Amino acid sequence: MSDFNVYNDKERAKAYAELDFPGTYYLAYRDLPVLISNYVKGTKAMDFGCGTGRSTRFLKGLGFDVIGIDVAVDMLEKARESDPEGMYLRVGADDFTQFESGSMNLVLSAFTFDNVRTRDEKVKLLGEINRLLSPEGSMINLVSSPEIYLHEWASFSTKDFPENETARSGDEVRIIITETTDKRPVVDVVWSDEDYREVYDISGLKTVAEHRPLADGTEPYQWINETRIAPWVIYVLRSKGRQPIV
Repeated sequence: MSDFNVYNDKERAKAYAELDFPGTYYLAYRDLPVLISNYVKGTKAMDFGCGTGRSTRFLKGLGFDVIGIDVAVDMLEKARESDPEGMYLRVGADDFTQFESGSMNLVLSAFTFDNVRTRDEKVKLLGEINRLLSPEGSMINLVSSPEIYLHEWASFSTKDFPENETARSGDEVRIIITETTDKRPVVDVVWSDEDYREVYDISGLKTVAEHRPLADGTEPYQWINETRIAPWVIYVLRSKGRQPIV
């Protein structure tokens, strides 16, 4: 993986560290505890692309022994400030050699693959994550749906970027996080469901669950499109040849 990361600067890291689970982000995490309970056995976890440690602390709160890894130095500094007792490591250029094969019961990737630019990079990273999974291990890949870049949301705006309409898998798209003080657009890479399924297959992974969270209208947020269009896709993945946990 290249060390490209739109969050890898001090101003962005500071703003992102202030985010918890507001608005649209709430939907990204709301259903994870149930999915994890259904598809994960064991407590050894990795937060792949941990950023400022939000997802890492989330997993710790669920009882996991978790390590957070990221390429962004500024993000990791904020993660350590928020969680001095946590384990946060910089791992660049997809070098996972320090991690033992089969050592993880869960690898959570929250929004990380939105910043992985090419098919080959995705395949290589997913192959390494597959190697890390224990015999009953699962990966949960939480990604932005292509639709998130086409609409307005409680926590995001895309109205200034009409070029997103013509973007295809692998193209750059822009979105503004309205919940932060940093109003610079985030540059992501859009990726379709079909193409995600392809890279999973090539990487030796299979999808055992696929979830698109919608708001039900009772949450304490002013929804815009969240009750009818899912902003996120959550894939639960296991190595091929292994049976789903039931």
